Amino acid sequence: MAPIRFRDTVVETDQDGFIQDFDAWSEELAQYMATAAGMDVLTPDAWRVLLFLREYYRENELAPPIRVLCRETGLTLKTIYQLFPGGPARGACKIAGLPKPTGCA
Repeated sequence: MAPIRFRDTVVETDQDGFIQDFDAWSEELAQYMATAAGMDVLTPDAWRVLLFLREYYRENELAPPIRVLCRETGLTLKTIYQLFPGGPARGACKIAGLPKPTGCA
């Protein structure tokens, strides 16, 4: 997939559009990626998911299991799919700037 051209920078992505450099992420880039994916403005619940994903990844170097994501954010899996139509991996993890999760097809 082509790199993301955002403002005055180029952010490298893998073939599926996942950001290659965890530290290249910003909240503005997340909103840009969400808009490009056809999502509206990110809601406070969406931000809760994104920021939790980043914190968990920073501490554990992997994306959290779905059960942990739901428990820690207080959101149901159904709600997460409503917030991120691509789901927790393809939608939320991608916009949160995490590498492609293991087992993500």
